[in-house]
Amino acid sequence: MEQQGVEKMKQKVMLAIDESELSHYALEWTLENLGNTIHNSELLVFTAQPITIDFGYSNIDEFCSPELVAALQENYKKVASGLLDKAKNICSNYGIVARTVTEIGDPKKAICEAVEKFNIELLVLGSHGRGIVQRAFLGSVSNYCIHNARCTVLVVRKPM
Repeated sequence: MEQQGVEKMKQKVMLAIDESELSHYALEWTLENLGNTIHNSELLVFTAQPITIDFGYSNIDEFCSPELVAALQENYKKVASGLLDKAKNICSNYGIVARTVTEIGDPKKAICEAVEKFNIELLVLGSHGRGIVQRAFLGSVSNYCIHNARCTVLVVRKPM
């Protein structure tokens, strides 16, 4: 019974990752530099799968068969699963047991929704280090989360 009380008091930390090297850097940096916090917290490693595959001006599902779209989405699932397994292994190397979650949707919105859904208190993200022009055209997941996530957000940027 007392153990359950300890579990409920643990801070919930979510680390959002994608397939980029910068995302893995953020994971390693967090485990190395926030080790005590992470050891005393519930760690959730999160990744988002896109709803549809977007090739710029048009969605692929306008031109492709439903079978092809389903195959591409299944491939995204496999990539996400491999990504989360790798992150889980990295965490276990630090003696940390992480819970993993994949959601479907636009990554920046899916991350903020997961923060609320799982009552996250600290969100950690990697930064792609895009300049102002690239951010204007491509958007920035970390910038969106800083302004929309309902928790503290830590953005880890890899030194140049």
